[in-house]
Amino acid sequence: MSDEEKSDSLRSKDISSTGVEPEAKSVSGKKLRDFFAERPLPAIEVAPDILRYQSRRDFLLFGAGALAALAGARFLLPQQTLGRIGIRRNMDSPAKEWFLNKALRIDDDVAEALYSANRMVPTYTKSQITPLKNNYNGATPDPGYISRWTLTLDGLASGLSISLDIQNLLTRFSMHEQITRLVCVEGWSAIAWWAGLKFDDVFRAYPPMAQAKWARVESSVNLDVSGNPDPYFMSLDLATARHPQTLLATHLNGEPLTVDHGAPLRLLVPVKLGLKNVKAITRITYVAEEPRDYWAERGYSRYDGI
Repeated sequence: MSDEEKSDSLRSKDISSTGVEPEAKSVSGKKLRDFFAERPLPAIEVAPDILRYQSRRDFLLFGAGALAALAGARFLLPQQTLGRIGIRRNMDSPAKEWFLNKALRIDDDVAEALYSANRMVPTYTKSQITPLKNNYNGATPDPGYISRWTLTLDGLASGLSISLDIQNLLTRFSMHEQITRLVCVEGWSAIAWWAGLKFDDVFRAYPPMAQAKWARVESSVNLDVSGNPDPYFMSLDLATARHPQTLLATHLNGEPLTVDHGAPLRLLVPVKLGLKNVKAITRITYVAEEPRDYWAERGYSRYDGI
């Protein structure tokens, strides 16, 4: 076989094994490398007068933005913070307070507008239950109060003040169970199995005065961190109080509530953050105007919907 025939034979073997002629394979690889290769940036020419105009405009916009940020900081930041950065003039004013309160209420207003008695929070199975920690604001009360405990209802249509003990409540009202998530404003949550009376059942049995729109829910057994009396109170709109998943809970995970979790009766409002879920309730008062709220008076939101 001549050298030319040998060359043709080897070339045929390459084509039969790969299906592509060696030259074609090389060209294909070169095209792929060219596709991913870095390309030089195109030169962009701008007329000097346009460049000067744009530079001036950008400088003015930056300066205006910096001045607006400084003015906003002077208006919004606390006086103590302003003092630390050298601004000694007192910038506190009714207008500042009004603006900050409005800003704080934005989330509340949206949550209140979206509220629906037909919107239920998710429910879970018993296999999904997680530990629920004791999250009393202060010290956990001594259980000695339980034997003397009563729930007082005020602001009723009858004009009377009603006191009920735990046996009155358990005997008169049906029990309801649900497994829902309790969400804390601190960022943690827990799934728990609750049982108790529907707030709406108590509402119907002891209706409030006609003009009532709010309930003030309070606990007189709450303590501060030093163990001193620190009554806890919060505002609850009646629409949320009557939500199908709002309970006056008496049991947790199949057992009567312990003192850690608000024995003998606590409010459970799954559509609200945990700070609305008052432990060891001692009084519910129906009122026409939004009442005081423990955490709102300390700078937190009022509505606290989730």
